[in-house]
Amino acid sequence: MARITRALVSVSDKRGLEELARALAARGVEILSTGGTARALAEWGVPVTAVSDYTGSPEILDGRVKTLHPRIHGGILGRRDDARHQAEMRAHAIGPIDMVVVNLYPFEAVTARPEASFTEAIENIDIGGPSMVRSAAKNHADVTVLVDPDDYAAVVAELGASGAVSAATNRRLAEKAFALTARYDGAIADYLAAARTDEPFGPTARLVGTKAQDLRYGENPHQRAAFYRDATLPDEPSVVSARQLQGKELSFNNIVDANAALELVKEFRAPAAVAIKHTNPCGVATAATLVEAFIKARACDPVSIFGGIVAFNRPLDRATAEAMQDLFLEVVIAPRIAPDALALFGGSKRLQQVRLLTLELADSDDLFTVSRRAWQGVAGRSHDVKRVIGGFLVQDRDLAEVDVGTCTVATVRAPNAGELAALDFAWRVCKHVKSNAIVLARADQVVGVGAGQMSRVDAARLAVMRAASAGLPIAGAVAASDAFFPFRDGLDVVAEAGVRAVIQPGGSIRDAEVVAAANERDVAMVLTGQRHFRH
Repeated sequence: MARITRALVSVSDKRGLEELARALAARGVEILSTGGTARALAEWGVPVTAVSDYTGSPEILDGRVKTLHPRIHGGILGRRDDARHQAEMRAHAIGPIDMVVVNLYPFEAVTARPEASFTEAIENIDIGGPSMVRSAAKNHADVTVLVDPDDYAAVVAELGASGAVSAATNRRLAEKAFALTARYDGAIADYLAAARTDEPFGPTARLVGTKAQDLRYGENPHQRAAFYRDATLPDEPSVVSARQLQGKELSFNNIVDANAALELVKEFRAPAAVAIKHTNPCGVATAATLVEAFIKARACDPVSIFGGIVAFNRPLDRATAEAMQDLFLEVVIAPRIAPDALALFGGSKRLQQVRLLTLELADSDDLFTVSRRAWQGVAGRSHDVKRVIGGFLVQDRDLAEVDVGTCTVATVRAPNAGELAALDFAWRVCKHVKSNAIVLARADQVVGVGAGQMSRVDAARLAVMRAASAGLPIAGAVAASDAFFPFRDGLDVVAEAGVRAVIQPGGSIRDAEVVAAANERDVAMVLTGQRHFRH
């Protein structure tokens, strides 16, 4: 058990500091501090000793050297159970420092700002802070190290209950401290490498996460799993930042599917509903109201939506909740959930099983706008990672957008305004369908989806089959293909079914053959020059 007689406190994030400092002072703990932290403590009326007074050495070099002193690090690192250490400490007038409360200069937050200069970044590399944190974490048998304000209350409670901090708590806090300094140094290394070269990927790549929760199991019950928050990126509306309001614990597959649903619904400005099954969309629609959008999305594939995931880009209201009452869903996610809608879910034993997630956006926030602002903020730093045995692949996230109105018209007939709107809708959906992907759609509703097929013509046949199964007419609809048609057969399938316009990347050696097939059938075709493979 570590008893606290002296604490060193130096933080950039002062959240929760006043409460912690008052609790320590009330226990008679001597508090040492520096700079702005010392001034804040003094303003709160908490007794504090400046580190420079304690060490007898002034802060120098614009504050670059404050705590790098034997009286500080000796007080932290000296082993209480080692007689030789204790004798040396007495000989050099070094008193023990039993608690270190430090969080680091905000290097990651500073370098996340596009306008931050290299000089500003360098000045936000903390030296003394990591040194104290590492010293305290190394000597955690005797020293309590606090690097996260969220841990303050529990430590204060433990001190109040037993008068000391347990060895188990100190060990846990030390692990957290070393994780922080490892991440911090990694962020600096990544920044310096990126600043030195124009290459988008540096010589090393880090996967750094903080555990959000343990999961019951992975994709299958025999696989263990946990869910981690990416510690290298600022928050954007996501499953990891969502709050669960009701329902059983999220499973591995729930999280994967909810992520797919949320990323697709972010594509739309109008009220939209997206249904996902096994990471592929089985229903997507927009409308003037959310309930209309949901009813149309459900109609896309009323069978596959059963047991699926549904995401909305508007607050979930009572009318939309009522439209879902007879349907079993695993997860529902929305920017907000109205109280009367939440009451409806909570009032039914069956609906209580639905996992309700809210992004908790403000009333004025639009998910489309908020998401694009977040995407701009992480541009060049937000990566997609895929594991292979022995390594992993890193790439930019697929955040590309296409202005359908400026795409190349390849056919004699150009698409009309209504077809352009439908092509835009279909292309946004197709981006989120597993390859090979064909999407049949109107301007506000998916008609049929062919996903994950080994050949493009089979994807086209599957999309037509799904539309027929749902009883949705294809005549006058449009088609989107995530990559080029390698032969005319896929084009022939959708045109024969009644498709009037097609959007595809182009680039096949048989483009002329495919365009000719479209012209034969009076189908308009535009080429994006950009594909959206999703494996």
